[in-house]
Amino acid sequence: MADRVRLEAFIPAGTGINMSFQKESDMKIHDGKPFCDIPAREFGKTGIKVTVTGLGGEGILRTYGKEEDAEKMIMEAVGQGIGYFDCARAYAGSEMYYGLVWSKYPKERAGIFQAGKSAGRTCREALADLDQTFMNMKIDYLDLWQIHDVRTEEELRMISGPGGALDAFCKARSEGKTRFIGVTGHYDPGVLEKAIREWPVDSVMMPINPVETLPGGFMSSALLAALERGIAVIGMKVLGASHYILPEVGITPELLIRFALSQPITVAVIGCSNGAHARSLAEAGRNFTPLTREEQQKIVGIFRPYAERLSFYRRSI
Repeated sequence: MADRVRLEAFIPAGTGINMSFQKESDMKIHDGKPFCDIPAREFGKTGIKVTVTGLGGEGILRTYGKEEDAEKMIMEAVGQGIGYFDCARAYAGSEMYYGLVWSKYPKERAGIFQAGKSAGRTCREALADLDQTFMNMKIDYLDLWQIHDVRTEEELRMISGPGGALDAFCKARSEGKTRFIGVTGHYDPGVLEKAIREWPVDSVMMPINPVETLPGGFMSSALLAALERGIAVIGMKVLGASHYILPEVGITPELLIRFALSQPITVAVIGCSNGAHARSLAEAGRNFTPLTREEQQKIVGIFRPYAERLSFYRRSI
């Protein structure tokens, strides 16, 4: 982001930010199997659990032509005990990367929670996407299939109206092609809240970060709606596409993940570019301890003056 806000230049002395938070360069990395299991949380009312940290669809997964590196990264995540794996039709070669791995290691695929997404707005488009997803990923079911990136009231009406994509998602769930269905959004909190309240979804994916705690953010409306319904919450934009990472003032990837997991969510997903990133993500889950209310407030205070610029992935607060 060319005009990235350098927050440390505006933070006065005496803010009380704990500078002893572990820096990115100090994150513990080890080879082989994890020392202990990554904690898991209930996935809404489904009766199953997923690990608190999951592999997001960004990073190397959102590329083409990097099959060998992508396979290594995915298998590192599996080996580290990460259980939630994100994907989408719109994420470049991600589905084909997964297909390369799961076709070789079907037992590993059976042991993880695989999510997918479709941005199709009609029933026909969504079902065509699902068929293509199965072909690309070389699987015959998803654990979670999500209506991707819902932004406007018009899209809400199209998706839920006659011949809309919601029919395809409900049909796929009833036929066992996906165990659960969900909705994702990062543009308009009000639109996503309406989808949560009106659609029979099992989960929602939304931004979970310090910016979203402020009035008008996703955590002040859409998250509350999800909690009222008891559905699973998948946190994305946790690192703000890395724009929120400011080690100079203690804002590290670990701290932002801790912040997300200190909220009432199910899993935080982070994109990884290599095996070292996957190991660090797993370690963040294993070592998670909740932030105190005071620590959270101090972090939010750093971001508050720049919230509108930092919510670059949606319309203004």
